[in-house]
Amino acid sequence: MNELEYAQMLEVPVSTVSVVKKKNLFKRKQKEDEELKEQVVDSVNERMGDYVFAEDLSVPPDTDKKAFAATLGDRSGRILVAEIVAACLLAVGIFLTNVFMANSAINTFIKSLSATNTTTEAAYTDFELVSVVSDLSDAEIAVSSDGVITFTSACCVYPVCDGEIASVTQQSTGSYVVSVEHTSAFVSVITGLTTVYYSEGDTVKGNIPVGYTDGSGEVSVSMYNDGVLLNCYTLSGTVPVWNS
Repeated sequence: MNELEYAQMLEVPVSTVSVVKKKNLFKRKQKEDEELKEQVVDSVNERMGDYVFAEDLSVPPDTDKKAFAATLGDRSGRILVAEIVAACLLAVGIFLTNVFMANSAINTFIKSLSATNTTTEAAYTDFELVSVVSDLSDAEIAVSSDGVITFTSACCVYPVCDGEIASVTQQSTGSYVVSVEHTSAFVSVITGLTTVYYSEGDTVKGNIPVGYTDGSGEVSVSMYNDGVLLNCYTLSGTVPVWNS
């Protein structure tokens, strides 16, 4: 009964079994052998319990769900391809527009998005001017009709307003010329200084002296806007004031 023992080891139900017996001196009928087989099979199945099941192959597989999933996949692929094609066409359209229609509405819009905000510089009249000498100085200051301030006295010399030293140049006489940049257009120039306290690139303030004069020579202060000498101001004491 080797097959019976093997079935018991696997713990699986059986539907048939081969029974091997020793030959007896007396032959039994074939019917008795069949009954013995059925008894053995029933005995094994009773031990296993009711765990036998069979797959019902009569129900066909659900092919509709598979077909629906495949349809969704195809549709998603087509949408992706359509989006890629649309993006390419848009890029080509922008390129052709940039080449052949530089002033088109779309180009103007794109330029407005990419344009950086530029800070508008103040006009020279927006600056409040200060005296070029100290209030304690007894220097006599005059202004010519063309707008040049002059004086001759030993004193500290101040810039007309805040700015940055654009250049410092020493003349053949030994005196210095200092150019102060207030904006890219508005510049003042001081000549006749004996000593300069700053170097090119330094920041200067209207209330701090930029240099000194020992009074041995005349000092002049001129203001320019875009290279044009300004004369649109008058002196209020020693302070230049823009004409209204």
